[in-house]
Amino acid sequence: MTFRLGKKPARPGAARLKLASYTNAAALPPLPAAFGHDLSIGTRNWGMLANDRYGDCVWAGAAHETMLLAREAGRVVTFTDADVLGDYGAVTGFDPARPDTDQGTDVVEAANYRRGTGIVDARGVRHKIAAYLALEPGNVEHLYQATYLFGIAGIGLQLPSSAVAQSKQGKIWQVIPGAAIEGGHYVPLVGRRADGLHVVSWGALQVMTEGFLQQYCDEAVAYVSEECLVNRKSPEGFAYDDLIADLAVLA
Repeated sequence: MTFRLGKKPARPGAARLKLASYTNAAALPPLPAAFGHDLSIGTRNWGMLANDRYGDCVWAGAAHETMLLAREAGRVVTFTDADVLGDYGAVTGFDPARPDTDQGTDVVEAANYRRGTGIVDARGVRHKIAAYLALEPGNVEHLYQATYLFGIAGIGLQLPSSAVAQSKQGKIWQVIPGAAIEGGHYVPLVGRRADGLHVVSWGALQVMTEGFLQQYCDEAVAYVSEECLVNRKSPEGFAYDDLIADLAVLA
């Protein structure tokens, strides 16, 4: 199986809002040792969404995130390769007939598109996020907090060649000293369990160690989505109204 990358280099400061501005860590309950709803979809039921042929990992990840958030609210949302590639092309100019246009995606540009336009599903419905917030890549507690509160966090990695080999062998992503960097890759962080951190990569759940995340994560984003809200109730500890007001000022 071919595994393609496709995340452009991180741009520190490109995402203007930060998670730390909207949460009060002292007021939140302690994070449980294990959390996440990833098993509601399963290990290998996510779909490759063309990431074996093209560098659309940012868009495949967006679709996987939407699938999971909708499932948390009791709904099933599906995506096709064409849906994902259409959004990839809308933002980057990608054209399957022109291989030179397959240059990957800037995560913050994708987040802006997801907020303003939304990604399209197999039924032609567009799914928007309400907001996105920057996370500190090396601050694992921030990453865990975002995943626990919002169901997902978007993780940008400078992926080493060892991880590609580990994926092909069905092994955990862990640091192998001296491994060369293959390029940028985007994965949704969807849970933490006894065997490690669970992300979705190349159509399947992938486990990685905390050390791997700290070593290779170069950007991270929390997404605020109404997909998983019930009766428009905000996640505990999150100042949703304040954030929306800030976004109105920035728009």
